[in-house]
Amino acid sequence: MDKKRKKKTTVKHHAEERNVKDSPVSEEDKSKPPSRLNMIIVYFLLVILACWAAGSDFLEQQLRQPVHPSFGRTKTRQLSDYLSSLRGTRGDTDLYFFESRNPGGTLLVIGGTHPNEPASNVTAVLLVENLKVESGKIIVITTANASGFTATEPQEAFPKQFSITNRNGKERTFRTGSRYSNILDGWPDPVVYRHHPSGQLLSGPETRNLNRAYPGRQNGTLTERMAYAITEVVRRENVDLVIDLHEAAPEYPVVNAIVAHERAMDIAAMASIDLQMRGHDFRIEPSPVNFRGLSHREIGDSTTARVVLMESTGALQGRMRGPTNEDLVVSSVDACYYKAHLLGKLAVDFPEEGVSLEVRVGRHLEGIRVLTEIMGQFEPDKALAYSHIPDFEELNRHGVGFYLK
Repeated sequence: MDKKRKKKTTVKHHAEERNVKDSPVSEEDKSKPPSRLNMIIVYFLLVILACWAAGSDFLEQQLRQPVHPSFGRTKTRQLSDYLSSLRGTRGDTDLYFFESRNPGGTLLVIGGTHPNEPASNVTAVLLVENLKVESGKIIVITTANASGFTATEPQEAFPKQFSITNRNGKERTFRTGSRYSNILDGWPDPVVYRHHPSGQLLSGPETRNLNRAYPGRQNGTLTERMAYAITEVVRRENVDLVIDLHEAAPEYPVVNAIVAHERAMDIAAMASIDLQMRGHDFRIEPSPVNFRGLSHREIGDSTTARVVLMESTGALQGRMRGPTNEDLVVSSVDACYYKAHLLGKLAVDFPEEGVSLEVRVGRHLEGIRVLTEIMGQFEPDKALAYSHIPDFEELNRHGVGFYLK
């Protein structure tokens, strides 16, 4: 009896299945959400689209920033010419030479050590695109840490680029980047970074900080090799004066300053006095003997060159800043920093109108001008003469873009 009942139930179930298959699709069925397979296909396509967009942005950041050297440029070399293992890596970069037939000193200007300090890079580019040397030799590096320009700093919301309008009304785009080399060129960071050769211990990410890697190592990390190659440039080119350009947060104690190795202290002190007489507040700071890896300390110790580092004021580098966007890079107007200034919380003044790119670049150019003049006064055989570079007033009157090609 139970077997017959079970058989009838099974037959009835199969009949219902046939009726469902044969029945037309109702309007209610049409309104049901798509099947799981359709949803998987949609999600898969969205993932491909997102990967394509991210990949395009990533590849765009790998492209070199265009620079248009002036007719005064005599040659361009690569950093890899001084250390071949850099060739083909993101650490390789251009060196622009401006040489005169008249004797004189040799100056190396380093821009772009920290790509999140844009006035440094812009100052170096402005030099390359306008410079004419009348005596001596000037070498300019615009992107010293080229790897750092290929990625911005995580969790800092930095704009990846900013634009300046040139004299022809066209937009000239500049990259911002990270304080460190690209993580892809140094992953994984150690828990603790041990500086070579001093053995000083710093936090792990500092292993990718070019200004903690000098004098570098020939067979070290990419960042150490970049530092080694720049030190080799100073040695092989018999550089007399090295000027490393930087920006620092308004609350940072060493800002609007010339930091000098002891061998450069004489010209740095005189330059500071001269600049203050011209209305530029430049304090003088000695290179700390016990803080290793910095350009002024290590290049100064490893070569015969005089080495200084110049810090200008920039809101982008600070922790008190408000909205972080392109306008903060170019105009550096920031209500939060202005309020901090009124409360006396900063190391330097921060006016309501901000500290524009013209002011920051202009300070760097004035510092370079005065330092080279004074070196020539101390040692006439190392005098340098150059032209076609605007002074502070001209730059602020016409704007940075006026001098860019």
